[in-house]
Amino acid sequence: MPMPWFLLSLALGRSPVVLSLERLEGLQDAARCSPGLSCHLWDGDVVCLPGSIVSAPGPVLVPTSLQTELVRRCYQETDCDLCVRVAVHLAVHGHWEKPEDEEKLGRAADPEPEEPRNASLQAQVVLSFQAYPTARCVLLEVQVPAALVQPGQSVGSVVFDCFEAALGTEVQIWSYTQPRYQKELNLTRQLPALPWLSVTADGDNVHLVLDVSEEQSFGLSLYWNQVQGPVKPWWHRNLTGPQTIPLNQTDIVPCLCIQAWPLEPDSVRTSICPFTEDPRAHRNLWRAARLQLLPPRGWRLDAPCSLHAQATLCWQAPSRGPCQPLVPPLPRENVTVNVSSWEKMQLQLQECLWADSLGPLKDDMLLVEAGGPQDNRSFCALEPSGCTPLLSRASTRAARLGEQLLQDLHSGQCLQLWDDDLGALWACPMDKYIHQRWVLVWLACLLFAAALFLLFLLKKDHVKGWLRLLKEDIRAGAAATGRAALLLYSADDAGFERLVGALASALCQVPLRVAVDLWSRRELSAQGPLAWFHAQRRRTVQEGGLVVLIFSPGAVALCHEWLQDAGPAPGAHGPHDAFAASLSCVLPDFLQGRAPGRYVGAYFDGLLHADAVPALFRAVPVFSLPSQLPAFLGSLQGPRGPRPGRLGERAEQVARALQPALDSCLRTPGTAGMGRGMGPEAGDRT
Repeated sequence: MPMPWFLLSLALGRSPVVLSLERLEGLQDAARCSPGLSCHLWDGDVVCLPGSIVSAPGPVLVPTSLQTELVRRCYQETDCDLCVRVAVHLAVHGHWEKPEDEEKLGRAADPEPEEPRNASLQAQVVLSFQAYPTARCVLLEVQVPAALVQPGQSVGSVVFDCFEAALGTEVQIWSYTQPRYQKELNLTRQLPALPWLSVTADGDNVHLVLDVSEEQSFGLSLYWNQVQGPVKPWWHRNLTGPQTIPLNQTDIVPCLCIQAWPLEPDSVRTSICPFTEDPRAHRNLWRAARLQLLPPRGWRLDAPCSLHAQATLCWQAPSRGPCQPLVPPLPRENVTVNVSSWEKMQLQLQECLWADSLGPLKDDMLLVEAGGPQDNRSFCALEPSGCTPLLSRASTRAARLGEQLLQDLHSGQCLQLWDDDLGALWACPMDKYIHQRWVLVWLACLLFAAALFLLFLLKKDHVKGWLRLLKEDIRAGAAATGRAALLLYSADDAGFERLVGALASALCQVPLRVAVDLWSRRELSAQGPLAWFHAQRRRTVQEGGLVVLIFSPGAVALCHEWLQDAGPAPGAHGPHDAFAASLSCVLPDFLQGRAPGRYVGAYFDGLLHADAVPALFRAVPVFSLPSQLPAFLGSLQGPRGPRPGRLGERAEQVARALQPALDSCLRTPGTAGMGRGMGPEAGDRT
C-alpha cells in the first residue's frame, strides 16, 4: 500500500540517531550476490510448488539462513513504500560419490570421473513471501565457480530487492531450491507499527499524546536537536500502551524534539520537532541562555539550542537600569554559536564587566577614551544622560569632577577594562569623592543622637513610662497579628474532636491565628468542605502561615485509601469532614514537591505510632504531641518566634491544656490500642 511521503519521513525521523532506511528508486525488483557468485532474477513471479525432498546426486547448493532488512522503494520524490529486503545465505551440501570399482579394487579410478569434481554448481532458489493480503514467489538462479565449491562450506549469499509490506503487518518468508534437497527455511517477522505521536496545547498546558495499543511497548525520548555537534538526549523512558504525558512549559524550546519507536526488531523510529515556530519556545530559549565572561576579554554563551548572536560592549548604572550602548561605540563582534538555520536573532543577554574585572559592584565612573593621535585623545564619562566630556560646563557629577578624574587617570588610579585601535574603556573609583560628601551627613547624625541622649537624661521618668506603653502596644499587636495556622484532622470520634479543639484553643494563646473546621460549621454547611478548605488554605499560604496535618488512625486510613484507590467513594464521609475533602489538594502538593515550607505534621502520643505516618508525608517535619511541643511551636511561629526560654514556657502551657483531653481519649475503650495497631506492620503503603 503506498505510504504518503510526509508520513514516511515522520517515521524515519530527523535526528542522527534515528534509524535511516535505504532508498530504492523505481518499480523493478532486483537481485545481487556476493563477490565470486553470479545470479539472475527470473522475470515475473513463479508458482510456489516446493515438491518433495529428493536425494542430492553430489554437492549441491542449499539455503542455510534468511536475513531481512527494511528499505523504502520510492516511485516519485514524495511517494514511497516500505519494502522488505531478503538475503539468502548459501552453502555446499553433500559429497561426490566414489565409483564402485574404485571401492572394490582399492585403486584410483579412471581419470574421466574426476571432471565433475572440478565443475561449478548451479541452483534455482525460490523465495516465497506472504503478508496479508498479498503473496509472491520469485526464482533466483545462482552459479558458484568450481574454485569455491567446498563441501560443507558457505559460499556467500544472494540478496533480493524487495517485497512490499505495510507497517504493523506480519510477514512469512520461505526459501528452498528446485529440486528440493532439504526442508525449506522459513522466517516470520512482525513489522513495526508506527505510533501516532502528537502534541496538544490548551493554554499553558502542553501534553504529548501517543495513541498505541494497550499491549504495545515502545521507547520514548526527548532530545535537543543541535545543528552542530552531537544530539543532546534529555529524557528517556520505556512505556506500554497509550500515554498522555504533560510537558513543563518552561522546558519547551525550539530545538526540543520527541522520538518514539516500538521495542521490536527492525523498529522504525518516529521523530517530530513541533516547537520550531512556537513563540513561547523562543522566549524560553532566551530565558535559558547564559552569558559568562571569561578573563581577560573572552565570553561564552550557553544555550540549549543553536542560535546566531551579536556581542557588543554596553554599560549599566549602579541603579541596575537597562544596559546602554557606549558613546562613542566600540566595535561589535558577530559570533556564531551553533548557528541554526531557522532564525537569526540579536543577543539580548547582559553581563557586566564588574562581575569579573572589579569584584563586587562599586560606584565607579566609566571613562571612554576616543581614538586619535597621542596628543589629541578625548575622554568622556558615561552617565544616564549620555557620554559627558570631562572638561565641559555641564551640571553633572562627571563634569564637576572632570579635572580630578583626569588626574586620577594619568596617575594610574583607574583600571583599564578594554583597549583596541579605536579606543579604550577605563573605570575610575569614586569612593574618595563620595566620602567627602557624607562627612557633613555623619556629623549631623551625631549631633542629633547627642540631643536625643540629653533629652533622655532630662525626661527619664517620662521616657520610661512611654517605653512601657510602647512595649504593651507591641505585645497586643503581636497577639492580634500572630502567624496563621490551619488545622486539618479526621473526626474519628467525639473524644478526638475535643482533643483537637483543646489544641486549637491553646495555640490561640501562643499567640497564633488558628483556623479549624470545629469553629466554622456554619461556613462548612454553606460552602461545602472542599470550597472551605480551598479558601482557608489560600489565605494561610498567602499570609506565610502553615497547614498542620494531624494524623490519627482514621486519617492514616484515609491517606492509604486515596493513595491506593485514587480517592474514596463520594459520600463516604460526613458533610463536615474537611480532612477527607482536602486530600484531593494536599496530595498533589506532596507528590509535586511543593509541601516543604507550607505543611507540618503532628500526631498525639499514645494514639498513633510514629512509623504509621505514610512515608509521602514525612517530606515535612512531623511532631509528636505533647512530647515535641517546643519544636512544634517553634516551627509554627517561624524565625521571628520568641527566645528559647519563652518558647519553653508556652510549650508547658499548651501541654497542660492538652493533657486532660488526651487522658480522656486514652481511657476510651479501644482508642489507646489504635496507635499500637498502626505501627510499621500495618503497612506504609506509599
